[in-house]
Amino acid sequence: MLTIALPKGRLADDALVWLQRAGWSLPATDSGRKLVVASQDGRLNYVLAKPMDVPVFVEQGAADIGIAGRDVVRERAADVFEPMRLPFGHCRLSVAGPAARKDLPLRLDVYPRVATKYPRLTGQYFRDRGISAELIVLSGSVELGPLVNLADLIVDLVQTGDTLQANELVELRTILESQAILIVNRASYRLHTAAIDALLSSMRHTIGK
Repeated sequence: MLTIALPKGRLADDALVWLQRAGWSLPATDSGRKLVVASQDGRLNYVLAKPMDVPVFVEQGAADIGIAGRDVVRERAADVFEPMRLPFGHCRLSVAGPAARKDLPLRLDVYPRVATKYPRLTGQYFRDRGISAELIVLSGSVELGPLVNLADLIVDLVQTGDTLQANELVELRTILESQAILIVNRASYRLHTAAIDALLSSMRHTIGK
C-alpha cells in the first residue's frame, strides 16, 4: 500500500479527479473527518494535510507520494523527486502593491515592508535584486497589509487577480509560475519502484489523452 499526501482544498479535489481517471481508487465515502483514509480497494492510503505541509510529509517519508503546488515545494526547499507536472492548480507567485506603484521601480523603497506567506522565496527575490526588504510573515489574507499600513507590498499567489482588484492592488512582478506537481520520497522510490512507476505511468497516460 502506497501513502499519498494531498493538500486540503481545491488541489485535493482536482488531484482526486485525475487519480480516478487514471484508474486509482478514491477514499472510502464514509471517511468523514478522518485525515488518514484508505482507498476503497486498499491500494492507497490518503493523507490530507495543510498545503504547506505536504512536501514535509513526503521528504520525511511519512508519505511515499504527494501532490503539491510548485510554489509550496520551492518555499519548503524539499529534497524530493519531481517526476511530473499536473494539469491543474495553475497560478503565479507575484509581488503586488497599491495601483499608484504600478509604474514605479521596486527600488523606490530602500527598506520596503513586504507581507507574505512565502518568506523564503520572497526574501530570496528581493536579496537577488539588492533590496533589503523587511518581511512580515502572515498566515491569513496578506492583501490586508497595504490596506492597514502594515506593509508596503505583498507577495502572494495570484490566479485570476480578482482579490487584488477588489482591494485596489495590482501585480508588479511575477516571482514564480506555479502548478500542481507530483513529488516522490527518494527512499520510497527505491523501495517501491514498481508500484510508484505504475502510478506515474497511469497518470502520464491519462494526462496525455
